[in-house]
Amino acid sequence: MNNETYLTTEELSQVMKYDARTIRERLKDSVLIEGIHYIRPFGGRKILYLWKMIQKDMAKDSISSLSIPMANGGIAHGSY
Repeated sequence: MNNETYLTTEELSQVMKYDARTIRERLKDSVLIEGIHYIRPFGGRKILYLWKMIQKDMAKDSISSLSIPMANGGIAHGSY
């Protein structure tokens, strides 16, 4: 059995605190990629978002935005 949480656009909008329309028009296919962040079960029109992958990528992007690459190959972490 798979432990993945599948969310509809409306459910994702509640969890992320984004308007469902913003998810459909601005995030889907630019930030949220089919096969990584969402699937279309059985080849249909319905879209189900993979919450675990979205959480992982949201955290990764927020951490990398605070990192500064160093000349020696290391990373300096900024503060907020």
